[in-house]
Amino acid sequence: MNKNLTDYRKSYTQNELLEANIPDDPIELFSKWFKEVEDKGGVEEPNAMNINTIGIDGYPKSRIVLLKKFDTNGFVFYTNYDSEKGISIINNPKVSLSFFWPNLERQVIIKGIAIKEDKELSTKYFHSRPRGSQIGAWTSPQSEIITSREILIEQEKQLIKKFEGKEIPKPDHWGGFVIKPKCIEFWQGRPNRLHDRILYENSPNWNKCRLAP
Repeated sequence: MNKNLTDYRKSYTQNELLEANIPDDPIELFSKWFKEVEDKGGVEEPNAMNINTIGIDGYPKSRIVLLKKFDTNGFVFYTNYDSEKGISIINNPKVSLSFFWPNLERQVIIKGIAIKEDKELSTKYFHSRPRGSQIGAWTSPQSEIITSREILIEQEKQLIKKFEGKEIPKPDHWGGFVIKPKCIEFWQGRPNRLHDRILYENSPNWNKCRLAP
């Protein structure tokens, strides 16, 4: 059955985004928005973000990853460096991130350059993860073709036995990427599709302007 998607309608009325009420530093505004999303509730993983990369085949690809840290140095997530995502980033470090927080009718879009996180910091984070997740980082040849799930289960069993009673070392192929933002756009839904869009650009200091919706 074909559903008529044109019937979907929503009026955005919760908030506004005005120049008089926002800081000069976009990281400060991002931190404020992130806390408000958490406090409002209704979003199970407010740190879930879409990352868009350009693959070695020239096509863009988007997927959801989890933000694990942000500060003035950038936005950090962790992955397998040998995965399709990791190889794409290493080949072309220009990436885009986006957050969608429907509970407050907000989006944030970030464009920047991704670099590998310091190995010591990645190792520290790796050992803070649940032991099962640490085993998982060793188990999966991420993005490679496998013939069945049973291969993963058997590999996991072998690794659990191998590391029993031992500290699990961080794999060399696993670690963090830090996205150094070049521009950050904050989008606030408003009535009649006249949404607020404030763009911060780093050149090299942060400047902000308003974009038409």
